[in-house]
Amino acid sequence: MPKKIQTRRSAIHGNGVFAVLPIGKGERLIEYKGCRRSHEEVDADDSGDIESGHTFLFTLDEDWVIDANFEGNAARWINHSCAPNCEAVLVEDASDPRRSRVFIEAIRAIKPGEELTYDYGIRLAERHTPRLKKIWACRCGAKTCTGTMLKPKR
Repeated sequence: MPKKIQTRRSAIHGNGVFAVLPIGKGERLIEYKGCRRSHEEVDADDSGDIESGHTFLFTLDEDWVIDANFEGNAARWINHSCAPNCEAVLVEDASDPRRSRVFIEAIRAIKPGEELTYDYGIRLAERHTPRLKKIWACRCGAKTCTGTMLKPKR
């Protein structure tokens, strides 16, 4: 893991990733790593269970997902926030989408001790019932918190 960040318990949820040194706006912090799997493979096991409210999945395109449950790194512990200080940047490989990569980059300066967060942008095809919103509740504590990690349907 890069020396500017470390994993530890989070007040938002479970584990989190925190700055241990100042981080500048635009700084690339860590690659989101994991096994490349098809959506069908993920749907066939419990990695993509929408009932859990917990995911280590990062969608690359309509066919491929990075599943950090397998071969994942510390980036999987970066929590969601409605007022994030980072963003996920997809670097596409047009010749083979399975080789596309995702990096977490700072969208503002981050002070030592601050938890790294990004907006997960979770969009579910299912109706967003009160039960699903509760399962996917957001605990970021931001003034602009929507109360759920689920994004409105387009």
